[in-house]
Amino acid sequence: MYLITVFGNLLIILAVSTDPNLHTPMYFFLANLSFVDICFTSTTVPKMLVNIQTQSKVITYAGCITQIYFFILFAVSDFFMLSVMAYDRFVAICHPLYYTVIMNPRLCGLLVLVSWITFVSLFYCTILGVYLSSAAPQSSHSSAVASVMYTVVTPMLNPFIYSLRNKDMKRALKAFFVKETLHGQLS
Repeated sequence: MYLITVFGNLLIILAVSTDPNLHTPMYFFLANLSFVDICFTSTTVPKMLVNIQTQSKVITYAGCITQIYFFILFAVSDFFMLSVMAYDRFVAICHPLYYTVIMNPRLCGLLVLVSWITFVSLFYCTILGVYLSSAAPQSSHSSAVASVMYTVVTPMLNPFIYSLRNKDMKRALKAFFVKETLHGQLS
């Protein structure tokens, strides 16, 4: 699942960056969401895989705090990016004639920047959470399943939901793979 998540989201980033037809606000935001999803999943899954392999659930205090920090950072960034994407679609549907004027490159960059603001605010929220929280009790099986569902399954499904059902994205990926196959055969 982790490999599908990383590979699928990397394909989206690659398609958007290489196809000039996908240089629109919607795909710009989609590529940023894909990057956030890769980072979000990569904060917990590698450690989880090591834990499964070694049958050990040990993590250092510094490792735990670091993992929590980046987990919260990318979770919040994911929420903001989804909000920005919803705003983009709102403008496209409700104001189609003004779409290119409203969603200009400067505003798109600003919206992504606002979504990423946050190492500073999340740093303080994380520190506050660490100092105010008490020791967490052992998690149950159902909470572990729920955690896996939203930390692994959702980011894995985003490439399928947001891009592989999209004809422009399919065309860009097909063109990329045909170009790479031809390039490989000519080399």
